[in-house]
Amino acid sequence: MKALKYLVLMAVVALVLPLKAWALTAEEIVERANLASYYAGEDGVARVKMVLISRGGKKRYRELTILRKDIEEGGEQRFYVYFHRPSDVRRMVFMVWKHMDRDDDRWLYIPAIDLVKRIATRDKRSSFVGSDFTYEDVSGRHPDDDRHTLVGEERLDGKEVYVIKSVPKEPRLVEFSYYLTWIDKETFLPLKAEYYNKRGKLQRVIRAEEIKTIQGFPTVVKARAENLETGHTTEVEFLKIRYNVGIGKEVFEERFLRRPPRKWIR
Repeated sequence: MKALKYLVLMAVVALVLPLKAWALTAEEIVERANLASYYAGEDGVARVKMVLISRGGKKRYRELTILRKDIEEGGEQRFYVYFHRPSDVRRMVFMVWKHMDRDDDRWLYIPAIDLVKRIATRDKRSSFVGSDFTYEDVSGRHPDDDRHTLVGEERLDGKEVYVIKSVPKEPRLVEFSYYLTWIDKETFLPLKAEYYNKRGKLQRVIRAEEIKTIQGFPTVVKARAENLETGHTTEVEFLKIRYNVGIGKEVFEERFLRRPPRKWIR
């Protein structure tokens, strides 16, 4: 009998160990989510429509083009955001050189006063042109900026998801104490994120509203961000999305802040 129990125990161990060996860590899940969200293809371009909605329901509109170039898979990147409308932000440009080993370089060109402004590290968590997204939301937060913990696995909108809790390593640099992310187990796209303020109260929610597969890449085409403290909401829709279009690295040089690359900004 003892021998039989021992054999059964060994069989269970043999079955469980491989499963544990293949289980993903929180860091691996977050890294895959980062790749899925910001590294589809070698480059990409999209037209973006943005609606800013006040607590009282008043709407304001933004339209912009986002260009992206990967310098290294999962590493260095370039982002170029050009504003088409409304008139008060037309021709404004936001550009990012995303680094892995140091703070990103970020620029904002303000055409009304013909000023190129460097965005300081402390400013990357501020509102992106009055929306409920931050500058950092546009180009992505570095996975290494936070400590990640897998706190659960559940279903969200009919999909199996990982639930990750992320706590900033440098709390003084951000407005939140931690955030939770629901990550699709199949595509690794984040489906929802909740940010909690310094008092532990839910402050901001970002949600993927619609996902489509474009050129083989699962892609968020509609998203919504809501600030629960102000009652303000932002809805975004990504149109004319294309990947691997051959955007040159030179497009992301500072001289193109004042001279947008017309080939891509149309």
